[in-house]
Parts: sequence; C-alpha cells; structure tokens
Amino acid sequence: MATRANVKPFSPTEARRIQDGLQQPAVFLNMASDWPVCNWSVDQLAVSLGDKHIRFRLGRKDETNWPLFETQCAYVEANLAQFLRWTSGHSEAAVGSFAAYPFSEYWAYADYKYIAHLFQESPSRFQDVRWSDFGFEGRDGQASTLWIGTQGANTPCHLDSYGFNLVLQVQGRKRWHLFPPEDTASMYPTRIPYEESSVFSRVDVVRPDPAKFPAFGTARPHRVTLQPGQVLYVPRHWWHYVESLDAVTVSVNTWIELEVDDEARVSEAVTKAVVCALKAAPSQDNRDTWLNPTEDGVATHEENMQCLNLAVQACARQPPTKPTALKRDSAGRPADPAVEPTPITAALGPHLVLVPCCTPHEDTGATCPSETPTEQAKLSGSSADRPAGADGFGGGHAAEQGRVQGAGDALPITTNDLLDCLVHPDVISRVTELLLEKRSGRRPGVTPARR
Repeated sequence: MATRANVKPFSPTEARRIQDGLQQPAVFLNMASDWPVCNWSVDQLAVSLGDKHIRFRLGRKDETNWPLFETQCAYVEANLAQFLRWTSGHSEAAVGSFAAYPFSEYWAYADYKYIAHLFQESPSRFQDVRWSDFGFEGRDGQASTLWIGTQGANTPCHLDSYGFNLVLQVQGRKRWHLFPPEDTASMYPTRIPYEESSVFSRVDVVRPDPAKFPAFGTARPHRVTLQPGQVLYVPRHWWHYVESLDAVTVSVNTWIELEVDDEARVSEAVTKAVVCALKAAPSQDNRDTWLNPTEDGVATHEENMQCLNLAVQACARQPPTKPTALKRDSAGRPADPAVEPTPITAALGPHLVLVPCCTPHEDTGATCPSETPTEQAKLSGSSADRPAGADGFGGGHAAEQGRVQGAGDALPITTNDLLDCLVHPDVISRVTELLLEKRSGRRPGVTPARR
C-alpha cells in the first residue's frame, strides 16, 4: 500500500486530462517529489558521472539590452567536479578549461544534455525520471534532457516548433518569462541564428529597448519562479526566456510530441532550405556566424530538398481523421468545440497553479500576482526607462548595429532583413499550407493530436 507521502494529487489519467484542457502555462505541485531524480544535485551528479566531460556554454555577466545568442558564447569541456570547483573559487589548476573564464565575470550553462547519452553506461538511471505520472506511460529519462547552470545562466527567448514541454526543477530556482503564441508579432521573430525547431526573438525580454522594438510593449508576459520539485507545463508555441536565479540550478525536461508536429516538420524543412540557400551564398553581409553551434553543419540544397519532400510525404501518408479524434489547431489547442475538453482557466485546488499574465510595471518594484506558486517575488525591474545601448539584433544582425527600426534611414536591406520576412512564422505557415494542398491534395490542420 502506498504511503500518504506518495499519494499524488492527480492520477496519470487526470494529469493528462488537465494538460489537454490547459490554455496557458501552469505549475504542478506535489507530483514529482518522490521521483529519484529529485536527488540529482550537482554534487551527486559529479560523483555519478565521474570524469565524463560535458560541454558548457559561457556568457559574460554584463547587463545589456540585446539577447546573448549561443553563437556569441564561449564553450568549454569539463567534468562536473571541475565545474563545482570553479563555482567555489578554486585555483586555476583545479578547474580545467574554466581557468580562462573568471567566475566573477561569467556564468556557465550545460544545456540540452540528453540523459540517454550522459548515462548510456547506466541505463537504470533512466527510471529516476517518471513522466508516466503525467499520463505518458513508459516515458522516462531516456526521453529527457538535463540542464545545469550557475546564477545568471539563461536561454535566449524563443519558441519551440515541436510539441509541448514539461519541466521539472531539481535544484535551485529558475525564473520563466512566457508569452502566448498570439504575441508573435510583438516578439520580433528571427531564424538567425538558425537552429532547427527554434524561433528566436530579437528582443531582450528582461531589458527591452523600446526604441528598437516598440511593438514589444503590447506583449503579455506570464512570469513564474519555478521551485525544486515543481513541474512547469509549457504549451505549444509559447515563447519563453529562462534564467537561473541561484548559485547552481538543475532542471530536467521532456518535449511531448503532437500530431501537428508532422506539419511543423514541413515548415522547418522549408525554413532550413531558404535560410541555407541565402546564408551559404557568398556576400559582403553574410559574414556573420549564423548557424547555431547545436547544428551539425550546413546542408546542401539537394539534402534540404530531400528532407522537405520526405516531410511532405509523411503528411500525405497520414490516415484520415476519425470523427471521434481530437482535432487541434496550429497552436495545439482543440479545434472542435464539440469534442474540446473543458478548458481549465482556474487553479484546481492547491496542487495546480496557473501562471498569470503580468502587467508590466515601470519603476514600481511591484510584484506580479502569484508570480511563484508559493510566494510573491519581486520582478526584475522594468527596463523601459533604461538608456538604449547597442543594437538589439544580436550577432545575427551585426550589420545593423545602431539602427533604429522605423527611422527611415538609408541603410541597405541585408540578407538577414530579407530572411526575417521570408521565413517569418506567418509566411512559413502559409507556404506550408500551399505545399500540402499542392502535393497531397488535403487541407492542413485536420490531424488528431497525439497526447
């Protein structure tokens, strides 16, 4: 018989139903406190992984008002023991590759580390992660990634093209800034740097520059500070920027596939073909570092077209939608009110907290209602009054340094300017529709979701 401490507030079936009905990000409480992965502190992982080297991304702790993309970071290979000694101020001889980067000046982030790779010699550790409690039977650490960072480590604001996201906070706290898909026009989307399945924002959402990105003022931020043991549900296509708040943080996440991802793969194949075709062409304004370090290299046009045709063919092979199947729109929400689960727009008792929309506050230090599930926390101060600094386009738009949008200047249109229009999410969505109609003879957006 299960002890009272192990009784979950929601059964797997209930948790799955809740996720189907959620219309915004939400935090599940007391669903993972008994998972063995909750004991994966960095100290414990340093012992378990021994001398296994992990790649860390490093960024300066300077305050700017433009995103720090992965193409602009430094990278080192080190084991976790060296990482811990670096965070503790040990001598250069004891910290390995970190020696060139003073801890007082840099943060470090080991992100997107697949647990299946880290523990390939100890597959029993996969069972420490139990997404089956959320209704995904058999899903464990083998389908999860590990994130280890220091205070200030962050992920640039982006949306994921595929699926939705479940994130367990293991050690330390992370603050999440989330924006709904409907805010995409206000997020100034870009595919430079290019990474499959990631659409980046050109805005520093913590310290935005209103002169360069005036439309961002209409965005609707949802903020939450995730505490150890809590699980965040991130709906499909929600923008998010994530920052580590404590000295050391550890998170584990999994991306849950959806049936509409088949169409998203067509969109991604179109995007990759266009980006590679334009950015691989010799040009005076194509000297920037445009390919994210997570990518294996620049594919040829022939390879990209082959991927596009395979993606279109996969959509064409999908079986007809069953009348009882749950259809979903491009945002992953149920499209047919007749079969739509009851929308969840309020907390379900003390164990599920919806992440609220926070009205931006200027110079007030005010708090956002329920910014954390358990306590109020002050927001990072509004930056609308901060002086404009370097251009907010980051490394992918280096040719536009100092340029203010809408200023009517005579600067030439760059390749990146052209790409921001050609592969804008709205444009790519329409191109995908046309391709699927042309090649498969069916209307897109009518496939059931696999939840």
